[in-house]
Amino acid sequence: MELLQLKKELTNPLSDLISDEIYEILESRGLINERSVRDYRIRKKFKILRSQKVRTGDAIDALREEYPYLQFDTIRKIVHNPPKNISASN
Repeated sequence: MELLQLKKELTNPLSDLISDEIYEILESRGLINERSVRDYRIRKKFKILRSQKVRTGDAIDALREEYPYLQFDTIRKIVHNPPKNISASN
């Protein structure tokens, strides 16, 4: 059962927001912004770590282990700044 949940998380990182079916449709049509999904997951993991009383700097360091290509300040900006609305450019 735990393996099934892990597989579900890997295929649909937004499972708490949208169904797997909708995610697959959006992804197949190129409508998923991977950077925004990554930032959402970082914010979610940061909140979990902070709820476990992990210090802010330590939480960011833990996230850097998962995302080594991101700088400390980049993760800090992601977790402390609200997501910007993406506007469609026509």
